[in-house]
Amino acid sequence: MAEIVKNRPQELTRAELEIMQVLWARGAVVIHDILDEMEEPKPAYNTVSTIVRILEKKGFVSHKAYGKTHEYFPLVAKEDYARRYMDGVLKNFFGGSLSRLVSFFSEQRAISLEETDAILRMLQNDTSQDDTKQ
Repeated sequence: MAEIVKNRPQELTRAELEIMQVLWARGAVVIHDILDEMEEPKPAYNTVSTIVRILEKKGFVSHKAYGKTHEYFPLVAKEDYARRYMDGVLKNFFGGSLSRLVSFFSEQRAISLEETDAILRMLQNDTSQDDTKQ
């Protein structure tokens, strides 16, 4: 059972995600660069540093050391994380059904006819590509 938890893709907390957004946008950065990108009220330097080290332990971030200075960079691409996250949302909240997901958003937000058509085209393309892979 411990292996299941260990191998399960980890979700980012709100604070971790905020820092990852900076890393994804800027690439390699030092802690001061991350702080410069954050909105007021900015967290303390040590808080950001601690969160970055947590991200490193989780395998999202790595660093290069230049003396006492550490330059951090993302190991996980934004698209890869988004895909894993959305796969979890799809599975956990919509039973794996894309049509239920689209239905949910169409009920919660005003989706235009053009947006609905675009979503349907994307879903049809994904289905067609899956068929050609088999």
